[in-house]
Amino acid sequence: MKQLLLIFLLFHSIAFSQTFSGGTGPILDNTTIDIPITVTGLPTVLDTTNFGLETVCMNMTHTYDADVTVWIVAPDGTAGLLFGNIGGGDDNFTNTCLNADAASSISSAAAPFTGTFQPTGQMGLVNNGQNPNGTWFLRVNDNYGADEGQVLSCSITFGSNPATYFAFTSSLLPIVVVNTNGNTIVNDPKVMADMGIIYNGPGNRNYMTDTPNDYNGKIGIEYRGNYSLSLPQKPYAFETWDVNGTAINSSLLGLPAENDWLLLANYNDKSFARNVVPFHLFDSMGHYATRTRLVDVVMNGEYHGIYLLCEKIKRDSARVDISKLTPIEITEPDMTGGYMLKFDYWDNTNSWQLNNSPIGYPGLDIHMVHVEPQMAELAPQQLTYIHDYIDDFETALYGPNFTDPNLGYRAYIGVGSFVDYLIIGELTRNVDGYKKSRYFYKDKNKLDGTVRKLKAGPVWDFDWSQKDMWGGSEDGSQWMYSDCDQDVNAPGWYIRLLEDTLFANELRCRYEDLRRNILSQNYINAKIDSVANVVNESQNWHYKVWGHMGQATGTGEVQAPSQTYAEEVQRLKDWYDRRLTWLDANLPGTMNGCSMTGLQDLVALNKLTAFPNPFESAITIEWTQGNLVGATIRLRDGSGRLIQEKVIDANAGMEQTTVLNDLGDLAKGVYFLELTLGNEQGVLKICK
Repeated sequence: MKQLLLIFLLFHSIAFSQTFSGGTGPILDNTTIDIPITVTGLPTVLDTTNFGLETVCMNMTHTYDADVTVWIVAPDGTAGLLFGNIGGGDDNFTNTCLNADAASSISSAAAPFTGTFQPTGQMGLVNNGQNPNGTWFLRVNDNYGADEGQVLSCSITFGSNPATYFAFTSSLLPIVVVNTNGNTIVNDPKVMADMGIIYNGPGNRNYMTDTPNDYNGKIGIEYRGNYSLSLPQKPYAFETWDVNGTAINSSLLGLPAENDWLLLANYNDKSFARNVVPFHLFDSMGHYATRTRLVDVVMNGEYHGIYLLCEKIKRDSARVDISKLTPIEITEPDMTGGYMLKFDYWDNTNSWQLNNSPIGYPGLDIHMVHVEPQMAELAPQQLTYIHDYIDDFETALYGPNFTDPNLGYRAYIGVGSFVDYLIIGELTRNVDGYKKSRYFYKDKNKLDGTVRKLKAGPVWDFDWSQKDMWGGSEDGSQWMYSDCDQDVNAPGWYIRLLEDTLFANELRCRYEDLRRNILSQNYINAKIDSVANVVNESQNWHYKVWGHMGQATGTGEVQAPSQTYAEEVQRLKDWYDRRLTWLDANLPGTMNGCSMTGLQDLVALNKLTAFPNPFESAITIEWTQGNLVGATIRLRDGSGRLIQEKVIDANAGMEQTTVLNDLGDLAKGVYFLELTLGNEQGVLKICK
């Protein structure tokens, strides 16, 4: 009897810890390879409690690890992400194992990743009740060119300590559900997928079992980004398509209808606010800025965390509102506008070299990129016109009469937009703000001969900003506009512009005006709080999946990583406090001639109040002085979504009071009342 029991226990132990090995195969540029692993003789049910997949191991060569994304794929087709785009340009994966109970994530390790690490995705998704006997695959995708490798060996181990997974079922955020139907997303081209957006309105819970009610159709989706693409949480670009793959305009989550959209990852921004805040501020200054919505994303059945669904910067009447330039418009004034340009990564097919180098950087070559229309779409006359326009601007800027309003740079640029762009760039200390994703646009000249000047903006790309990335910056110091010699050379135009006393004074006047309102510490803190409130539930799941809270990931910072989301939010507020204090003391220019008429604070000017605060189903707005007839009141939630809009009529103006009703269904949190009258505006924070 004892012998029979020993034999039973021996076989029981073997059944609950068994390893199966796969073969080899090449890892080629922009392709996916599936390495089969045959599994037999196991119990017929995998789960997350008693028996399931425990560990995946591999040996792979590759000359650029960040090109590689790896999944484990079960016989029923379920795929669990192991890791993707880690290790930068380093080489190989040597004796690399993934186990959900490992002490640290592979995202915090370095090549060749020898050891056992937590996966960056949910490997445990395969432990879903299926029969494990059959063919498994180690799926390896190389999403870029120029570097290749080889799978040398791989194995999977099943046991009684199976990997678990987070089962995402519902959220207070809108839920974006993407199913690629077996297609592998690559850097280019877009692949067809199904997308549904579930959103039941402010304050209502959204369930995965709900039928998509905001969008339910086809999309074309691809990876996007440069550095951000090297991080585990991937950013995406997508178009809304019909079943034939033709782009169709669609309104998503209340945003104006278009077909080009982005899903920005938040892996490098643990606050979820580093893009939202500067976009909002630039918009509040009176310029177009990308509109955004914070969402939860589920990709092929796997929760991928919090993303920022937003508009792609492009020419459109509801985005960058400039004329469409066609190839046949080759004479003035038709060919004088409809251009979007930028400083960014360039090559000889999309850019041209400017004729000047920045002050202090002799010989530094600067290239400007055609965004829309693209370089290949422009007629020779159009290319000549816009190249000459930029050259004439630089000639005037660096010439002896550069301060002359008619002969100098002011004849070519919209100074107000350049001032506001500089304020946002320096407020956020955006290391990328002057060299990459730095946009400009020019519209067509008027028929009466009036020149439409070059405008700066929209602003973009803030995930490397609003943090201390090097020693000596912890006091809020250091300028960004003068740092030109970088991975992408920056033009340094502001170095010369700030030599003009009038420009410096305009900068100082505008900054001080904004400091009374949207650049006040209280206002910025309230905006950060509003974002934190919106994501308060989902951030727990986001960090459960990606596991990088408390770890040094993404852009390196001087300080030790925040250990909690609350600490990260407070750190961002403290950073702004230091930065604003330093700018107050060091911003160039004086207040000579400053009238501060550009942005009056209507809330303070008219002694406006709103109550009750917190409110329940209605907000009463009162003011005790001034005439607000014709002013528009907009109630927005923390993500910027417009909840209600009302124009103050004569009756309300006489009573000096108005009421916003039907607010009982709104979720608890932070809201903003925006008051606009001509060039004046005011903002009031209110809570529910």
